[in-house]
Parts: sequence; C-alpha cells; structure tokens
Amino acid sequence: MLIVRPSQPADLAAIELIARQSPPGVTSLRAPRQLLAEHIDASCAALEERVTCPGDQRYLLVLQDSHSQQVIGVAGMVAAAGLVEPFYNYRRETLVHASRPLGIHHQVEVLSLCHDLTGHSLLHAFSILGSHLDLQSADLLCRARLLFAAAHPQRFAADWACELIGPCDQHARSPLWDSLGRHFFGLDYLQAEEYCAAKGRAFIAELLPQHPIYVSLLTPAAQAALGQSHPAAQWSRGILENEGFRVSRYVDIFDGGPVLQARFADLRTARGCHRVTARVVDKLASGVPQLLANAALGGFRATFAAAALDSEQAEAMIEADTARVLQIASGDSLLLVLEGGGDAGSFD
Repeated sequence: MLIVRPSQPADLAAIELIARQSPPGVTSLRAPRQLLAEHIDASCAALEERVTCPGDQRYLLVLQDSHSQQVIGVAGMVAAAGLVEPFYNYRRETLVHASRPLGIHHQVEVLSLCHDLTGHSLLHAFSILGSHLDLQSADLLCRARLLFAAAHPQRFAADWACELIGPCDQHARSPLWDSLGRHFFGLDYLQAEEYCAAKGRAFIAELLPQHPIYVSLLTPAAQAALGQSHPAAQWSRGILENEGFRVSRYVDIFDGGPVLQARFADLRTARGCHRVTARVVDKLASGVPQLLANAALGGFRATFAAAALDSEQAEAMIEADTARVLQIASGDSLLLVLEGGGDAGSFD
C-alpha cells in the first residue's frame, strides 16, 4: 500500500536520489544536499508551529511504500509564497500600438516581470522515481497535499498556484531561456536553475529587465514554448486540471512553463472531502477505494483504500490494515474524498 506522510530527516538520502532523477526546472529539488536537509528541517519545524494564518511555512511530504518502507516520491507546499523573498513570474499582457493617420491598429504580446502571486499557497517540488511513476502514485501524492490543506485550512491561503516546468531538450536547453534569460545572466538554463535553488530568487530583479519584453522579438521556439509544460509535468498537470486548476496568464521566468491557479474551495478534493468518524473492522464486505487520510498534523497519513460510508455520511468503515497504515482507531476522525462524486458503498 502506498502512503503519503510528512518528511523526516531520515528521508534525506531517498529525497536526494529522487532529486537527482528529477528533470531540470524542479528548482527546489535541485538544491545541494545541505539545503535539501534544511528543507526537511523547515517542514518539521512548520509542523511544530502553532499557526492561525498562512505565513512562510514550507511543508514537504513523501510518498512511501508501506511494505518495503521505500520512499519513492516527494512533493511540497508553501503556505504563502513570496513573503520571505519575491515570487517572480512573467505576466502575459497585450499592448496596442495604433496610429490613426496611418490606419494601423496592432496588438502585441509582452511579458512583464511581476510578483502578483505573492500570498498564494504554492504547490511545488513534485517528483516520483520513474520506476514507480503511474497514475495512482501520481494522483495520491499530488492530491494528498490538498487533503492535508483541507484538514488544516488555517495554515493555507484561499488562492492557490502551481508553477509547472516548461519545455527543454535532452541537453537541458530551454528555448525561452536561450532567447531571453541567458542574455542577462550569462548562464545556461541548468546553471541558472541550480543557482536559484542554492541562492534563492532575490537576484532575479537585479538582473532581469524591469520593462516589458516584446514576445515578437523572441525566437519562434521561445514563443512556442510560452505556457507549454515539459512532458515530465503532464502527470501532475492532468491531475491538477482535473481538480479544477486552470492555466493563468502567468508563466515561469526561466522556461516559460504555465502557472496554474485555483480557489481552494472550488477544487474537487476540497469539495468532496468529508470528515467522518472511523469504524475499524477486520474485513469489508464491499467498498470502493477512496482517498483517505487521518486528521493529524505531524502524523498526517493519506492513502487509497476501500471504505464504506454510512447513509448519513457521519461514519465510515475501514479495514484494520487501512487503520494501521493511517495510524487511527475506531472513534478517530477520518477524512474521506468520494472519488468521482460516487458512492463509497454504504452501511446502516
């Protein structure tokens, strides 16, 4: 059985392995080992912190095989982006160039450097070992973050965003970066991403131009890359769009990858989440696999498992093996998301 739980210092070696196999553009995972350890420590500290409103807390969750105990995936959240250092994006805008005497009216697209998404809760650092990547593992890891937020709403903002990695070739060359960023940084795409991972994004405003960039002056390949996602991001993109995230007018400043946005209350997992009382049984006569989680903070656990919800949606039966994985007992709170809005199976 696969489970999602908060990361611990003992996970460092496994996360480092996942990070090495992650594609360019997953900036927060391409940090040096020491910084990865600091990310884990920051997540542990955030879970110990008493929070009444979202701040600069960072949470790092891992996907683990409960049988082998192997950590096979990692995904993160920032409670409120841009509070410690600016969270920069390019905003896609349209300017009108017109001349009445000449009868010319021309619309042109520009990229404007901004930090409009400051304060949004941010999904980031999603990566699963290739040998374990499939729809179920990606769906569980991606959506468990949303279930964690549903369990602890005071820790997160009403508005959410996710910056997906953009196109790059097998040599880690980004069309947008080669056409734009390289001219101001003097670094290739991978070097810039690694520098950002190690040093943060504060230097961006010092080096990138503050005036709008005319898209028509970029290479055709760079223009085509705007708003497009890397093949490695297709799993998470499909899951998030199915949740209710939508492509916005913002793109990543390095590779032009799309930024998805949503109101948390509108997301499928948030709308379908029921907080019920668990009843543990040895074996269910019937039951459909559902997204389940306990309501804990530092001891948060989420998985897919069969459950049977009562007719009043106040109590759910789960099997003993599921209760053991979720670390709950009869009478404890259980978060349950009805898949596809369907019936979880019922009992009286």
